[in-house]
Amino acid sequence: MKRLVRAFALAWVVASVAACASVGGGANVPAVPGPNQGRPDEIWPIKVREHVDLWLHGFALLQEDSSFVPFFKRSYGTEMTVLKNRANVVTQLDANRDRLRARLTANPQLVNAQFVPLNFASWDQLAQAVDLFIRANGDPRAASSQQQAAAIAFFAAYFQTGPDRDWLRLFVQSLTDESNRFYHSYWLQQQRERANVLELADTLWQRTYRPRMQRFLNNTQQPQGEILLSLPLDGEGRTQTAGSRSNIMAVAFPDRPNDAADAFYVIAHEAVGQLAATAVTDNITPEQRRTGLGDRYQSAAAVRAGALLIQRISPENLDAYMRYYLRSVNRPAGSNVQTAFLAAFVIPDTIRDALIRQLELVLGGI
Repeated sequence: MKRLVRAFALAWVVASVAACASVGGGANVPAVPGPNQGRPDEIWPIKVREHVDLWLHGFALLQEDSSFVPFFKRSYGTEMTVLKNRANVVTQLDANRDRLRARLTANPQLVNAQFVPLNFASWDQLAQAVDLFIRANGDPRAASSQQQAAAIAFFAAYFQTGPDRDWLRLFVQSLTDESNRFYHSYWLQQQRERANVLELADTLWQRTYRPRMQRFLNNTQQPQGEILLSLPLDGEGRTQTAGSRSNIMAVAFPDRPNDAADAFYVIAHEAVGQLAATAVTDNITPEQRRTGLGDRYQSAAAVRAGALLIQRISPENLDAYMRYYLRSVNRPAGSNVQTAFLAAFVIPDTIRDALIRQLELVLGGI
């Protein structure tokens, strides 16, 4: 599950946290000042959010990422281990790793909780809401207000059982310690080192790529939102759709200025996610859905749909887009990048044709 569609407004969940009693325990995570917070007049501003990265960092170190297009950078876990060993740092996330991994194995649906931090403005808000949820034993009827009940119900959709709630409590406790001992300092250092990457990615997006993509975004009910550059992520971003003004895309944070356009490639991939899902759903059999083939087609179809979109709006970037996703799935580009790309991301002709038809309808709409 790479895309989450919420039926309620994002602001409702955030507001519900303000109604929770402060319980402390959350890491003090200040926002990074400067252009990365976006300007009020920008459409789809590019930003960074430490609490989102911290949450995904935890999943990256715990989750067995077996997806075709990886959620997280392949070397991420190894790099974090090396840095922590070098600094002689051991945190509760390290100490509790086996327990946390065991529950993820027992209930693989917990990986969908990767979307949780997209609903909160800070780590303190998130931690307070989790505390409320745990104290209520996941029961919205234990709330003292409608807002608190909404917050509890939000978490209950992800953490449905007592063992799941125990996992969440331990995960947040472990991440708080991870932030205090290691990740907060690491994250701030990365923001300083990549400040020029962030600025360039924002400039390229706002001045060149977003204007070219805006028609597609408008016609797919994604006219506005926020883009978060996230340190742990790779080619499979995390997208939440919660109304025309509450969309959030978390995408890979490029390493170097020369790679700044990589963010655009993942944005394109994320923007076509629903279009690809529809094309797959309409063109597979129930048996293919049961055997999981539909999920594999969905992953490949999203990459192929992103390529079709870029071919229409920014054809000079098509070759680089294909190379990016070939690297993401660890496939060589060879002497003919298009041949290698089509061989790596195979979909039936019926799905390919459906993607083309849908894209033509969207780009041809008013």
